[in-house]
Amino acid sequence: MKLILLGAPGAGKGTQAEKIVEKFGIPAISTGNIIRAALKEGTDMGLKAKSYMDAGQLVPDEVVIGIIKDRLKEKDCENGFILDGFPRTIPQAQALENMGIVIDKVLDIEVSDEAITKRLSGRRVCSKCANSYHIDYKKPAVDGICDACGGELIQRKDDAPETVQARLAEYHQLTEPLKDFYGKLGKLVVVEGQEEVADTTALVFAALED
Repeated sequence: MKLILLGAPGAGKGTQAEKIVEKFGIPAISTGNIIRAALKEGTDMGLKAKSYMDAGQLVPDEVVIGIIKDRLKEKDCENGFILDGFPRTIPQAQALENMGIVIDKVLDIEVSDEAITKRLSGRRVCSKCANSYHIDYKKPAVDGICDACGGELIQRKDDAPETVQARLAEYHQLTEPLKDFYGKLGKLVVVEGQEEVADTTALVFAALED
């Protein structure tokens, strides 16, 4: 089973990737992780990526695709894989097709912008021990104070509503068009994200086994 996971930031894509890994025993491949691994191992593509990064430039799509193609040749991908975080754009998806990497299904986890903003902007993190809370779903015993160490709970910059909304806008502009791209190829499967993780997981498994 060769999968691509789509979904806006905060839609719970990473959690569902973990559940799929547990059930089907295939690796989840994150672009950031494999680029870091290629840099560390000094592969040809990793060295190419390093040359761009050292120059303060974005790593071009063809180099990223090359790193992914190398990763997909490894033994643990023989029975399938999950691509999480790639492709992000239509050109990247087209490059993936052109390199002959055949995807079985593209799973899109749909959650409304309103629900995502509430989910992410409600997170609070302890400034001392980094324990996480939520103002609606996981409240501390004392408002603003960590249960574990008594540290102050803060909102990370990444979780500020304006930051969340900017990330969502970027997703809608650059990545959401992939739904049409893969829909036309007959590979898109849409799952409506639920409030409970287990309920979303059940829908994901049903979609994959269909």
